[in-house]
Amino acid sequence: MARSARTAGRTSPLRTIQKDLLSLASVPRESVQALLLLAARLKDMQRRGKPHAWLAGRTIGLLFQKASTRTRVSFEVGMNQLGGQALFLPIGDIQLSRGESIADTARVLSRYLDGLVIRTYDQTIVEEWAREATVPVINGLTDLHHPCQALSDLLTIQEKKGRLKALRLAYVGDGNNMTNSLIEAAVKVGMSVSCGCPKGYQPDSTVVEQARQEAAKTGSAIELSDDPEVAVKDADIVYTDVWISMGQEREQARRLKAFSDYQVNERLMKRARPDAIVMHCLPAHRGEEISAKVLDGPQSVVLDQAENRLHMQKAILVELVRPLGRAQT
Repeated sequence: MARSARTAGRTSPLRTIQKDLLSLASVPRESVQALLLLAARLKDMQRRGKPHAWLAGRTIGLLFQKASTRTRVSFEVGMNQLGGQALFLPIGDIQLSRGESIADTARVLSRYLDGLVIRTYDQTIVEEWAREATVPVINGLTDLHHPCQALSDLLTIQEKKGRLKALRLAYVGDGNNMTNSLIEAAVKVGMSVSCGCPKGYQPDSTVVEQARQEAAKTGSAIELSDDPEVAVKDADIVYTDVWISMGQEREQARRLKAFSDYQVNERLMKRARPDAIVMHCLPAHRGEEISAKVLDGPQSVVLDQAENRLHMQKAILVELVRPLGRAQT
């Protein structure tokens, strides 16, 4: 079982496997379920105004190379609601920008902080932080993975659909970090994924191959296509993301041309199930990857999806950042 108000002194499922959250591939299925239960409980406690200062006296650092709205705010507010605090540390403002090594910085910050959230470009960078730090390291986003967002998305889908197993999630557009983490998350809970991505923009092949091994154990399926209509057919969830991610601005013209037929719009949504929900991790570019009518329409759950970043972030923090004492009931 996950740590709860009554079991805060026990070792959490995540901590018995790893001290860090770098991707979802190595997170056990039971830990994903435990995080979903804990996030739902924390959300209920917040809405009822019930105190849950379980990380009082603890401090995390947020080291960001990339711009952020939801990741930064959800972790800062989450730590505050859990009784702790978060320090925002733009990498350009610390000595890393003047040549200090990740190793030295990680070792020093481990003496001050109880956890680190890293938001950067290359996955190898967050992995180096994890190797060198002696406190938990959480991947707040890299070009390869976005595990916190994908876990939050599972929470939203579970709330809207009442279950996760045997649902069909269709992803349309760029096979990016979001696609990779959604695939990893979905197969953990028995959900199938169908991706409609242009040739040359498919999800990471290593991620897909590893996820297929997990899917064989949970009864999931992973389908890759370059046809968005095939991907969306009979989908319970239709998901998309921006076509031009941070760091890809120089590719704008080429990408806009490659993805011109991959917009999630009213015509495409007719291929999905009538009760399908629409998801987007935001920020969104209306008129590019998604039409305004769909993003702002009745099937869209993007605001609930964004809110759930807060509740899942809190669950991750409770699991990975050891409390000073027993949690409050």
